[in-house]
Amino acid sequence: MKIAIAQLNYTIGDVEGNASKIIDAINKAKAQHADLVVFAEQALSGTPAFDLLRKTTFLELCEEALAKIAACCDGIAAIVGLPILTNDGTVSAAALIQQGKVQRYVGKKYITARREMGFLVPSKGYEYATIGGHKCVIIVGDDLSREHDFDCSVETIVSINARKYGKGTMTYRYELMRRLAFVEGKNLVLVNQVGGATDIVYDGTSGAFNARGELVLLMKHFEEDFRIFDTEATAVPVTIPSSGDRTRMVYGAACCGLKDFFRKNGYQKACVGLSGGIDSAVVAVLAADALGRENVRALLMPSQFSSDHSVEDARLLAERLGIAYDVIPISEIYRSVVDTLKPVIGGTEFDATEENIQTRIRTVLLMALQNKTGYILLNSSNKSENALGLCTLYGDTAGAFSPTGDLYKSEMYDLARYINRTHDDVIPENILDKEPSSELHPGQKDSDILPPYEVVDAILFRMIEEGQHREEIINAGFDSQVVEKIHGMIMRNEKKRYQFPPVLRLSMCSFGHERLMPLTNKYGD
Repeated sequence: MKIAIAQLNYTIGDVEGNASKIIDAINKAKAQHADLVVFAEQALSGTPAFDLLRKTTFLELCEEALAKIAACCDGIAAIVGLPILTNDGTVSAAALIQQGKVQRYVGKKYITARREMGFLVPSKGYEYATIGGHKCVIIVGDDLSREHDFDCSVETIVSINARKYGKGTMTYRYELMRRLAFVEGKNLVLVNQVGGATDIVYDGTSGAFNARGELVLLMKHFEEDFRIFDTEATAVPVTIPSSGDRTRMVYGAACCGLKDFFRKNGYQKACVGLSGGIDSAVVAVLAADALGRENVRALLMPSQFSSDHSVEDARLLAERLGIAYDVIPISEIYRSVVDTLKPVIGGTEFDATEENIQTRIRTVLLMALQNKTGYILLNSSNKSENALGLCTLYGDTAGAFSPTGDLYKSEMYDLARYINRTHDDVIPENILDKEPSSELHPGQKDSDILPPYEVVDAILFRMIEEGQHREEIINAGFDSQVVEKIHGMIMRNEKKRYQFPPVLRLSMCSFGHERLMPLTNKYGD
């Protein structure tokens, strides 16, 4: 049997546009004499659709579009993912189309993702179907990792999914499928979505295994793709994705998510505040790659606390990158604000109040640029600073979108080195070599209050991603005072994380989603 795998980029709520993509792929599959064409989970609606899944009119639109799709399926079978309304609630289903009609729906049994809980209800799970004399099992979403022991007469497992990208998950995903195909002795086809959906990015990477557990078809990362898997043909096995290319994949995910956030929301241009530091440098390059350098504009806003080399580094980066930039010194604005506030807050002692005024001034200027010219402000935060609260509310936490807020500081350096390997050293070496500093006061360095970020990030990873208790981390060899300090900083700064812009989720434990703490709580452990 020839199975066409359509890995497409859908837009949430654009039922007509998604249906058009699906019909185009069906016609392409027919032209290549495929017996079956398969689309991802919730392809017709786009996902995550959240409260749209509670709107009867939206679900009816999906079913009406499905009828039009079915009418195009003369001479070919199709499996299309969509939400359907049942007596129990909305189900994520695979519609099986044969002879130009929707024959039945196969629903998802396990609702495991937070973004689906409360919006979808469980169904009975996988079902068997005979397509062109070939017996298949059709399974939806994460059910594949929980349901095994299919009937021995089944030849091919068809799994439709909407599985988001997360660092390190791809190797696990494909190893699980390899074992399943090998143990069951069946072909296995996985069809995933691709593209950004606000703060989520789907990596695609659909594929097919033969009954020996060999990966014989692997589709593109972060791009639309269309391939034919012939269950009868002999194919040369390909390599299962490994973690060795993790930084390249992270960069691809960030570009894809950023590009689709702009494209799907009707934005074209981005602005970024270039400080001469590593974070804004990485975000500027990401924006230029995702949106085109002609659509990126930078503001360099030095204060009296900025070092000369930071301004020059930022200027050099903008020139190498070929993006427009302006230099707007903020020293006079800063002094004016401080002097104006003196009758209210005093001003004899320099502290965090004056430090935060700087970054809030910069945000005022960047937002003015956005309002006047339509350049959407990109946030340049990283996960380490977000975790510890080393950021200013209504200052450097502001922006319409944060493409790097789920990446630790050390990962930002990894990305910068990767960028320089692939972009002819566009980021000045001095940005990579200088000690991290927010330049909030003369001579200020992040190391004034923290150990090196390699140590900080190792502790943060254990606390956040792995959920380890402080005692476990201390027993692993980390300094107890440092561990306690970092834990306290994390717990005190949940209020800041509640007010962040959308942060592109590139890990499996993102703040506000996989890790959501009560804003008001007295738990100390």
